[in-house]
Amino acid sequence: MNKRKVELNGKTILVTGSPGFIGANLVIRLLKELDNGTVISFDSMNNYYDPKLKEYRLGLIEKEAKDSRAKHIFIKGNLSDKKLINEIFEKYKPAVVVNLAAQAGVRYSIDHPDAYIESNIIGFYNILEACRYHEVEHLVYASSSSVYGGNKKVPFSVEDKVDNPVSLYAATKKSCELIAHSYSKIYNIPSTGLRFFTVYGPAGRPDMFYYSATNTLAKNGIIKIFNYGNMKRDFTYIDDIVEGIYRVMQGAPEKQIGEDGLPIPPYAIYNIGGGEPENLLDYVATLQEELVNAGVLPKDYDFEGHRELVGMQAGDVPITYAESEALEKDYGFRPTIGIKEGLRKFATWYKGYYGSFEE
Repeated sequence: MNKRKVELNGKTILVTGSPGFIGANLVIRLLKELDNGTVISFDSMNNYYDPKLKEYRLGLIEKEAKDSRAKHIFIKGNLSDKKLINEIFEKYKPAVVVNLAAQAGVRYSIDHPDAYIESNIIGFYNILEACRYHEVEHLVYASSSSVYGGNKKVPFSVEDKVDNPVSLYAATKKSCELIAHSYSKIYNIPSTGLRFFTVYGPAGRPDMFYYSATNTLAKNGIIKIFNYGNMKRDFTYIDDIVEGIYRVMQGAPEKQIGEDGLPIPPYAIYNIGGGEPENLLDYVATLQEELVNAGVLPKDYDFEGHRELVGMQAGDVPITYAESEALEKDYGFRPTIGIKEGLRKFATWYKGYYGSFEE
C-alpha cells in the first residue's frame, strides 16, 4: 500500500502505555528528535509489575524533556475511561496516536482475563472511537507475535492465517487488528498495527524471561527453562523496536476510494522482529555470561546448579520467527542488534539499578 508522509514536528503526539517499557523509550526518542510540538504520555501506572520501574522510566522521560525543544505532558488514567480519553482528544487534538497501552503477558491472561478485556478490547475501542470523531493523521498500535499461535510455517508472515490463538492475550491482540480494520474501512482512519517479537532491554518488563531469570539468579534461586530448552525466540532489542515505530509513524497508509465509491481501508500490519530466532539455551548462556561480565553475578557462579529443564507451559509456543521483508521494503528498516550486544546493555543497566549478587 502507498504511504503518505506524516510530518511529526510541530504536531501533538499521544503515546499510550508510556511510561511503560516500549512507550517510555519511544517518548524519549521523540523528545530527542522533535524541534517543536507536544508529546503526551498516558498510562495507568498499575501494579501489574513494580510501579517503581514505571516511575523510574518517567523520570528518564522528564529528564529528557528538560533538554528537548518539544513539550512533554504526562496524564495518569485508565484506557477504559472513555470520558477521559475523549477529553484528551478534545483538548489536545493529537495528530498522531501510538497505542502501546495494553495488559501484556501470556500466562497472566490465564488467571486474570478481565484485565485483558478491559484494557486490550475496551481500551482500544475507546481510542478508535476518539480517532473516529477527532481526525488523526495516523494511528499506530501494538499487536504481538503471539497472534501466530502454534503456526508451524516459519518464518511468520503477516499474510499467514492467525485464527487459532493459544492464549487470551493473543486473542485480544488479533481482535484489535480486526476492529482496527473495520474502523479504517468505515471511517477512513489510517492505521498501522505492529506485531512485536519478544522485546527486551534495559528497564524492560520484569515478567519477561530474561529479566525474571536475572532476578531469580541474583537471589541464588533456580530458573526454569521450559520445553526442556527446545524453544526458539525472535528476540528484538528495544532500540530496534523504537526505530521501527518511529519510521512507521512517519508513513501512514494512503487514503483511497474504491470503485464502489467507498474507502479502501488505509490499513497495514507489519512484523518487527530480528528475523534470526535464537535457541533458548543459547540465549540463557549469553545472558549468564553478560551478567558475570557486568558484575551482577560472581565469576564462579554455578549455573548448572541454578537451572531446571521442565515441560511446556500453557499458552506458550515453541518458536517465534518474524518475516520482516515488508517492513524493510516500505520503511527501509530491519532490526540489526544481536543478543550479545542487547543482553550486555541489559546486564550493565541491571547492575546499576539493582547492584551486585548477594547471598
